[in-house]
Amino acid sequence: MIKGVIFDIDNTLTDFMKMKRAAVDAAVEGMIDAGLPGSKDELVAEVFDVYWKEGIEDQKIFDKILKAKLGKIDYKVLAGGILAYRRAKNGTMVLYPRVNQTLIELIRMGLRLTVISDAPKMEVWLRIVSLGLHHYFDEIITSEDFGVKKPDPKPYRRALEVLGTKPDETLMVGDWPDRDIKGAKGVGMRTAWAKYGDTFGTKESGAEFELGDIHDVVDVIRKENGIDPV
Repeated sequence: MIKGVIFDIDNTLTDFMKMKRAAVDAAVEGMIDAGLPGSKDELVAEVFDVYWKEGIEDQKIFDKILKAKLGKIDYKVLAGGILAYRRAKNGTMVLYPRVNQTLIELIRMGLRLTVISDAPKMEVWLRIVSLGLHHYFDEIITSEDFGVKKPDPKPYRRALEVLGTKPDETLMVGDWPDRDIKGAKGVGMRTAWAKYGDTFGTKESGAEFELGDIHDVVDVIRKENGIDPV
């Protein structure tokens, strides 16, 4: 019997990488327009090189790029990049199709829901509120709460406290096998891989269930809980 569901947010509820690519493209164009030398393709590649090394949520990414390219921070160029990034981010941060429908159906089935994310807590809440998801989640768990990231067990154990469920009554839904799935399995939770959000070309997720669409989780829970299909 599944009584609680934990969601990752980026590339599970939101098409995060679509937003990130569009925002970085816009930021690089904004910095070039403000005077940064270099080709757009090369600069975009440099930004993502830093992201992959230091974390996709790096809040000082453009400072680092400017120091590497110019030996200093040119604030005119930095402002051009930040403003362009924010405009593009706000326009391209979207939910995957049927997310709202899925969450509503889970709540109607009596399940409790929460989020575990490695993103900074304020950034997660900004995404959740801007996308209208704050009515589904009263409390979320982030890496900032414990100073550790998934797959460390601490955020998963906290999620169990928030949900009031046992590990074998709890389903973790996430796109990243080495973090979301591994961490949940480590504390005895059941697992569902958001295959639709995979950005790593994963061949084997190690999850109990694989989801081609976010709404597939409803079918999984109906089957596991013995609920007749609607």
